[in-house]
Amino acid sequence: MDGQLLLVLLLLLGASSLWGQEPGPGGPLEEPLEEEVLEEDGILVLSQRTLGLALQEHPALLVEFYAPWCGHCKALAPEYSRAAALLAAESAKARLAKVDVPAEPELAEEFAVTEYPTLKFFRDGNRTHPEEYTGPLDAEGIAEWLRRRVGSSATQLEDEEGAQALIDARDVVVVGFFQDLKDKDVAIFLAVAQDALDMTFGLTDQPQLFQKFGLTKDTVVLFKKFDEGRADFPVDKELGLDQGELSRFLLTHSMHLVTEFNSQTSPKIFAAKILNHLLLFVNQTLAPHRELLAGFQEAAPPFRGQVLFVVVDVGADNDHVLQYFGLKAEEAPTLRFINIETTKKYALVDRGPVTATSVAAFCHAVLGGEVKPYHLSQEVPPDWDQRPVKTLVGKNFEQVAFDETKNVFVMFYAPWCAHCKEMAPAWEALAEKYKDHEDIIIAELDATANELEAFPVQGFPTLKYFPAGPGRKVIEYKSTRDLETFSKFLDNGGKLPAEEPKEVPGAPFPETPENSTLEPKDEL
Repeated sequence: MDGQLLLVLLLLLGASSLWGQEPGPGGPLEEPLEEEVLEEDGILVLSQRTLGLALQEHPALLVEFYAPWCGHCKALAPEYSRAAALLAAESAKARLAKVDVPAEPELAEEFAVTEYPTLKFFRDGNRTHPEEYTGPLDAEGIAEWLRRRVGSSATQLEDEEGAQALIDARDVVVVGFFQDLKDKDVAIFLAVAQDALDMTFGLTDQPQLFQKFGLTKDTVVLFKKFDEGRADFPVDKELGLDQGELSRFLLTHSMHLVTEFNSQTSPKIFAAKILNHLLLFVNQTLAPHRELLAGFQEAAPPFRGQVLFVVVDVGADNDHVLQYFGLKAEEAPTLRFINIETTKKYALVDRGPVTATSVAAFCHAVLGGEVKPYHLSQEVPPDWDQRPVKTLVGKNFEQVAFDETKNVFVMFYAPWCAHCKEMAPAWEALAEKYKDHEDIIIAELDATANELEAFPVQGFPTLKYFPAGPGRKVIEYKSTRDLETFSKFLDNGGKLPAEEPKEVPGAPFPETPENSTLEPKDEL
């Protein structure tokens, strides 16, 4: 009897443990399946649930936050997959991942994602302080950026043979000579090397290498197969190495004294952060034009670091550059000077021969404030007011924009700007909607062909509203660029209702002069 009672009690206890449970498809005791990290074309596909798991499994993880409809994300996709394949072939520690932001809004909020694509690098599972990706958006650039973070960013040199081999292998090689490789200056040097992807880096503490290259104290040396061949950056014994100054030095001295403008060189031209550019426009197919390059090159050395010397071939695909400076191909050879921060342009008044002397004199005159900038303006088209969208140029802008009886909404655009083209249908629809309102004018101005000294344009498109009445008031529009929001803005007298957000995450930002002065390039 005691045995039977024990059996009944055991059965009851077993049954009670299942009360309140819903039986699963495999039976009442089945464990829930563990979440898996999905993979697509070599890229980890992450969600709110799987990001933590991926961070645990991969100590070096680059994550792209994207939107499926984003054109820039679509353009990046094949390069991103190819970068993953390059790293996988090397058995690199770094992995690539992606997050569909509209589908995972919690992650967008957690990591402050406001534009697409945004790339962040997570190291050793640290979720709270990811590093912003700062490299190029091509496969080789992405892979190299990651290599320099999971491995060493500089090769340690032990002897003359290794040093010479490294210097001979590339056009630009940077070697840090440090008497103590544990010094804090070495860490700064390696940090600079992480991001200077177009240069190869080495470092050494070997006395025989100091002697071979004529050095007696810590120095960063840039070796190059052009111009002066070498540039030295001595480390200040008291202040140590300054990361910003070293980066600027390397950017400046890794460039040719004279750079020919093209799609490959334009990113580096603007990355050098030299604000003054001197441009020589020539037709490279003509021998007399090519002969001018020697004098241009001869004038450049004293201005290194202060003025960037650039050659623009008018016979190549550089029409947008000519248009930006208000030039025609037949006007070459000619010189133009520009400060890319103020966008002020200067022309050489004396159309004499381009020589080393005349080039240097022009530079000194502009830098000394002896030359006045010029401003572009087209002629007023005879039909400027015949379409719903009115055409403004430099010569009729003041008259129209500051008409005290009109509310004037102006789009400042560039003909090649992708964002301007995307916005154009909404702007046309707005003009059509308000064409019968006598006090409202919707207008556009090509800011690359018409420059207004009082209104320097810092990006494209730029939208400004000039309300009716005295005082020459100007309101800059910075909200969503669609017909509905434009209409609310106009109907509310140049203000948006209080609940209207000023900026929408993921909305395209204006293209900026840094990107667009010479080379049209969409900002991400």
